[in-house]
Amino acid sequence: MKSIKLNKKVGADGILHLDIPVEIIDTEVEIMVIYQPLQPPAQPNTLDEFGYPPGFFEETYGSCADDPIVIDSEGEFEEREKIL
Repeated sequence: MKSIKLNKKVGADGILHLDIPVEIIDTEVEIMVIYQPLQPPAQPNTLDEFGYPPGFFEETYGSCADDPIVIDSEGEFEEREKIL
């Protein structure tokens, strides 16, 4: 028994056409078809759906104003040979 998984589009006429190549020639086969409509993933609409608790931005906005983030110098970069 072999299993083949396909994603196909049903035509406007409501008919699904399948062309499945098999290695068997001139032999009867038993076929089982299971179908499931694919749903596009739902996009979050609100900040709560993104996982932020209520009031998160109001409470955290400006929290670094008294203690700003300072990025130290990264130093000098070494000169490397050019790749040809």
